[in-house]
Amino acid sequence: MTGAGVAARGRSAAGTCGTGGGGAGSGARGGGPEDRELLGRVFLARVFEPGDEAGGRWVRERGAPEVVRRLREGGRALPGVSEKRWAGLCARAGRADPRRDLAVARSAGARFVVPGTAEWPGQLDDLGDARPLGLWVRGGPSLRMWALRSVAVVGARACTEYGAHMAATLAAGLAERGWVVVSGGAYGIDGAAHRGALGAGGATAAVLACGVDRPYPPGHTALITRIAEQGLVVGELPPGDHPTPSRFILRNRVIAALTRGTVVVEAAHRSGSLVTARAARRLGRHVMGVPGPATSALSAGVHEMLRGDAVLVGDAAEVVELVGAMGELPPERRGPVLPTDLLESRTRQVLAGLPGRGTATAGEVALRAQTTQDDAVARLYELRALGYVERHGDGWKLTRQAMISVRGGRSPC
Repeated sequence: MTGAGVAARGRSAAGTCGTGGGGAGSGARGGGPEDRELLGRVFLARVFEPGDEAGGRWVRERGAPEVVRRLREGGRALPGVSEKRWAGLCARAGRADPRRDLAVARSAGARFVVPGTAEWPGQLDDLGDARPLGLWVRGGPSLRMWALRSVAVVGARACTEYGAHMAATLAAGLAERGWVVVSGGAYGIDGAAHRGALGAGGATAAVLACGVDRPYPPGHTALITRIAEQGLVVGELPPGDHPTPSRFILRNRVIAALTRGTVVVEAAHRSGSLVTARAARRLGRHVMGVPGPATSALSAGVHEMLRGDAVLVGDAAEVVELVGAMGELPPERRGPVLPTDLLESRTRQVLAGLPGRGTATAGEVALRAQTTQDDAVARLYELRALGYVERHGDGWKLTRQAMISVRGGRSPC
């Protein structure tokens, strides 16, 4: 399926999934159980930091509305947190306004997708209690449908020209094969991956470490706006929230869980993209790396991955071989075909039996080729007809053509 086909399928699915998200947002005014759950999760997204496992456990055990009630009332802390931290959460709860967040998101063209709804990607449940309370989504396609056939392409912000080229080429190749390219919208490899997919007319999604109504970095405002128009912009932080170093790190677990595999293109030893790769490994996803020069510090982290259990990849076909369905194999790799490759194997052995300089008798050639003299003579005449050897009296020698093809290329045997 082409990238355009994936996008079309996603938009078709979004006809129901998107309405479901929007219906839940507008239906929150009705106060039904589903609406209370939605409002509760929007409320808690303003209170808890991404990946808060204690908060995730409370929601799983008690339900979002009950956790909201306890936070609003204050009083005794829920299990698993100190009184000091509980006081901080209650203070944040006092400023939360889920209806306002939904209204701001709606004005930015965003919806809030929660677990248990038609658009929720089930693979995010692999995160356990650290899974997002919900995801804010800008863009028409269905997040669940796109995530089913997606690959993360991540790497260094301060990338080299080589790294940017490899990221864009990989992303374009994946998009042309019908895969959604997921990245973080950052400078460097992320931006190159998004542009590569868009340039190929394919599908791409940006997972942000801030509110989806607030493109970050500012220099990528035009790119992220284009992604929202043609693909998806996703984040777990509520509208208007800003990124922090810890939020970038926690965002990476969503990229890893959302996709079938993660490809790292250029990463130093302390690169945040290695956090994505480690999260992908823990979740049982495929982890891949694009090698660079052995002397490049920007490839040192990738090379360390490749010394472990990451798989080396050089193009989109090799990525799809790992993450795709059975039978999606890359073409066989081989060097250029030389004229001597077309010779029958015994004839190549006779050709290899001739010395690089001077002549040899048919008997000498036969000994080197491990055949009979009669067989050697027959094959030498065949080689003479093809222009590979010349006869000089009782001896045989290589022609200039053979010297270039055989000695200048590779051994004929």
